[in-house]
Amino acid sequence: MLDRLFKTDDDAVMTIIRLVLGVVFIAHGAQKMLGWFGGYGFSATMGFFTKQMGIPAVFAFLAIAAEFFGGLGLILGLLGRIAALGIGVEMAVAVALVHRHFGLFMNWYGTQKGEGFEYHLLAIALALAVLVKGAGAFSLDRLIYQRLASGRRRAAGPVGGESLSSAA
Repeated sequence: MLDRLFKTDDDAVMTIIRLVLGVVFIAHGAQKMLGWFGGYGFSATMGFFTKQMGIPAVFAFLAIAAEFFGGLGLILGLLGRIAALGIGVEMAVAVALVHRHFGLFMNWYGTQKGEGFEYHLLAIALALAVLVKGAGAFSLDRLIYQRLASGRRRAAGPVGGESLSSAA
């Protein structure tokens, strides 16, 4: 089971995808969680999600956590598949509940009543790539997988199934 979670190729393209998605989402998450980058912070965001949007508190918290901790996980390449799943689900829910009503395009000129879902589709596609392929090169997931595989090889003993004591 852990193999599936941590296994990833030495893939530089996946590293770029993971890092870009992570940077974008930690910034959005920091707006909601910490009030950085012009955001309103945790309490105000929770209030907006629960009172104005009618989202249950547990789901509002999960959305904030998926962006902040998911972004951090992607940057570090730690539990990349779980981070990507959280971000992908959050973006799909955002499209279904809010942004689909405004069409595909973002509100570049301020002529719509809200933002379209083109950004969300890109985020979902990138998250899906990380979910399927893993965190890529230069990730903690890759390091953990290599350590797990190395431990299994040591535990299996020498080739041919002999233990070290019987080979002597």
